[in-house]
Amino acid sequence: MKLDWSKILNPIIALSPMADMTDQSFCRVVKDLSKQGAIMNGFGSPIVFREMVSAEAVVRGNEKTLGMTDIHPDERPIVQQLFGSDPDTLAEAARIIEEQHHPEGFDLNMGCPVYKIVHNFNGAALMKEPALATKIIQKIKSVISVPLSIKIRTGWSDPKECLEFSKVIEAAGADLITVHGRTKLQGYSGESDWNVLREVKHSVSIPVLANGDIHTAPLTFEALKTTQCDGVLIARGALGNPWIFSQIEDLLAGKQPQPITLEERVRVIKQHLVYHTEQYGERGIPTFRKHLSWYLRGIPKAKIYKEQLHTAQTQETVFFILDHLVSDGLIEQELSERDANHPQAAKRVFMKK
Repeated sequence: MKLDWSKILNPIIALSPMADMTDQSFCRVVKDLSKQGAIMNGFGSPIVFREMVSAEAVVRGNEKTLGMTDIHPDERPIVQQLFGSDPDTLAEAARIIEEQHHPEGFDLNMGCPVYKIVHNFNGAALMKEPALATKIIQKIKSVISVPLSIKIRTGWSDPKECLEFSKVIEAAGADLITVHGRTKLQGYSGESDWNVLREVKHSVSIPVLANGDIHTAPLTFEALKTTQCDGVLIARGALGNPWIFSQIEDLLAGKQPQPITLEERVRVIKQHLVYHTEQYGERGIPTFRKHLSWYLRGIPKAKIYKEQLHTAQTQETVFFILDHLVSDGLIEQELSERDANHPQAAKRVFMKK
C-alpha cells in the first residue's frame, strides 16, 4: 500500500531518525515488537524513519553510505532521511535511492543542530534560507514518486521562527512536517515547547508530527493533547526501549501495558545483536555497545556485567554473559576458558558475589 500522510488516520506513531542508532537492525527490532500489536491504517505500526545519510555521499557512490540505505522487507513502511544543501545533489540522491531501494517516503533534515552539520549549511541552517529550502523541496519532489516530509526545529534562536518557515515548506510542496520543540541553540537542553508545536499545527494544512521529550508511552498522549498534532515522532524514548511502540498500541486499544521483564529484555537484546551482526558482521560488535548501555540503563543487577559486555568481541560471548545476567549465576574461570580460542575476546572474569 502506498504511503499517503494525508490519508493515514491519527495518531501517526513513528520512530524518529537518529544518527548511528536507527539503522536497519534497530528498525527491524522495533517492527518485530509491534507485529503482535495493532495494524493501523493498513500499515504495521509504527512507521520507521531511517538515520540520515549524506546526499553528496550517495551521489559519489560511497559504498558505506549506500549500504546504509538497504532496506529489509520487515522494516516497511520506511522513510529514508537525507541531509545536504545543494538542490541538484539532494534530488539526484533521492532518485538513486528510490530506484535502488524503493522506500515508502523520504524525509529531509532541516533541524539537526550539530556543529559539523550546520557548519556546512545543512540541517537547521536551512531554516535561515527559506528560498533555498523551497528550491530543494521542489527539486526533490520533481524526481520522486513517494511523499517528502521535512524535519525542522522551532527555530535557530527564536522559537517562533517555525511558524513562518512551516508555511514556506508547505507552499514548496512538503507532504508532512515534523517539529522538534527546541531551537537550534538549545540543542537538546531545556524542555521541548509543545505549545509552539500546536501553533504550527494550526498554521498549516498538511499533517504535523510532534517531536521532543516523548520518553514514555503515556507522554505520547500528553503530547498529542497539548500539541493537537497528527502524531508523534519518538526519538530517545525508544533507545533501550523499543517496546514503547507496542505500549502505545496497548494504550490505544484500552489495554494496560505489561512490565518488561529482564528475560524479555535479554531476549530482545539477543535478537537485536543477531540483526546487528547480520548487517555488519562480528566486526560491528563494538558499535553495538551503545545499545547495550541503553538497554541495561537503570538495572542495578546488570552493573557487574557491564564491563564484560563492553569488552566482549563475539556474539557468543555477549550471549553467554547475558544468560548469566538472567540466571545471576556465578562465573569464574568459565568465561576465560570459553574465550581462550578468541585472542581478541574479553578475558576478564566475574568475581563471586
